[in-house]
Amino acid sequence: MWFQIVRMLLLLLVALTVLDALILFFAKQGVKGHRILPEKFSNGDQNPIRLKIENFYTFPVYVRIIDEIPEQFQVRNFKIDRKLDASSVTQLQYELRPVERGEYHFGKLNIYATSVFGLVARRFTSGDNAMVPTYPSFMQLRKYDLLAISNNLHQYGIKKIRRIGHTMEFEQIKDYVLGDDLRTINWKATAKKNLLMVNQFQDEKSQPVYSVIDKGRVMKMPFDRLMLLDYAINAALVISNVALKKHDKAGIIAFSKKLENIVVAEKRASQMNLILETLYNVETDFFESDFGRLYADIKRNITQRGLMLLYTNFETLDGLHRQIPYLKGIAKNHLLVVIFFKNTELESIINNPAETVQQAYDKVIAEKFAFEKRLIVNELQKYGIQSILTTPENLTIDTINKYLEIKARGLI
Repeated sequence: MWFQIVRMLLLLLVALTVLDALILFFAKQGVKGHRILPEKFSNGDQNPIRLKIENFYTFPVYVRIIDEIPEQFQVRNFKIDRKLDASSVTQLQYELRPVERGEYHFGKLNIYATSVFGLVARRFTSGDNAMVPTYPSFMQLRKYDLLAISNNLHQYGIKKIRRIGHTMEFEQIKDYVLGDDLRTINWKATAKKNLLMVNQFQDEKSQPVYSVIDKGRVMKMPFDRLMLLDYAINAALVISNVALKKHDKAGIIAFSKKLENIVVAEKRASQMNLILETLYNVETDFFESDFGRLYADIKRNITQRGLMLLYTNFETLDGLHRQIPYLKGIAKNHLLVVIFFKNTELESIINNPAETVQQAYDKVIAEKFAFEKRLIVNELQKYGIQSILTTPENLTIDTINKYLEIKARGLI
C-alpha cells in the first residue's frame, strides 16, 4: 500500500516537473533583463544601478537576479528575489559604493525564473561586459553647488553672495544704510548730495587657489574604507569649484618624491573638466614625501601670491619639525593652510570608558596622540601658518569654510 502511494507521488512529481519545464521553456522569450549604468561612478558615494526586468510570460513568475558586479567590491552573495506579474515591466535599483578610483568592469546579468511550482528554473543572461570609470566625488560637487543656491546655507558657510570687502577694488558710491562701516563715508559726495554717502568695495578676484595634495605614505591610512588621499582628492575637487564660483583661479598640485598631476591655476570654462580628469589620474606608490622639492618647485614656478591648501597628515611633532623649514618657506610667498586629520579611531578609544588595565593603558596612549595633534596646530600658529585639524568626513565643509573665512578677511 505504501509503495503504491509513494509511486503515485513520484509519478506526480515527475509529471509536474515536466509540465513546469514545458511552461518555462516553451516560450522563446520569457524574461529579459537590462542593466542601466551611470556614465561614471562617484568615489566614496552611493551610486545607483538600475535594472529593467521584462516578463513576457502570460503568468506570474518568481525570479532570482544575480548581477556579476565588479571584483573591487568583493561581494560574492549578491542576489535580488522578486515576483514578476504576468506580461509586466519591473524597475529595480541597488546601490554600490566604490572606495577607489579606476575602472570597474561588470559581467553578465543572470536571471533565474521559476513558475508557481518552483521545480525547474530557467536562466536568462543579458548585458555584455560593461566598464564604468570611478571619478573623484562629483556628487559632493553637485551637492555643494546646489546648496549654494538655497537659502539655508548659514550652517554650511556657503552662499553665492558678493562679500563687501575693503580692498582697493572700488565698486560704487551708495547711500548710507544702518550697519555700513563709518570709515567708508565719502565726505565729498556727502557734501554734494547733503546725504550720507559711502564708498562700496568688493573682494579682489582672480587670486590663485592651489590644492596641494600629499601623495606620500602618510595619506595611505583608511577611514571608512576610503584612504585619506581620496578624501583629499574629493575635497580638492569641491574647493576648486567653489573658488571658480568666487571668481578666483583654481589649480592642482599632487606630490610625493616630486611634483606631478599639475594643473596651473586658471579661470576658464574648461578648468573644472581639466581638474576632474587630473584628479582621476592621480596615482602613487606612497613613497616618503619630499617637502623640500615641493618648496623649491613652488618658489620657482608660482610667482603670484595665492592660497595654498596643503592636504597632508602629521601624527607627531617630530614629523612636523622635519618639514617646518619648508612650510615656513612656502608661507613667506603664499598664504599657506595646512590641512591634516584627526584619528577617529583614537577618538573612539578616548570616549569609551576603560574597564580593564589594558583599556586604561590604551586610553592614556590615545589621549597622548590626540593632545599631540593639538600641539601641532599651536606649533603651526607660532610660525604664522594657518591650519585645519578635521575628521575625514568633515574635510570638505571645513576646507570650504576656511576658504570663505580667508576671502571675507581679505587675506588674499
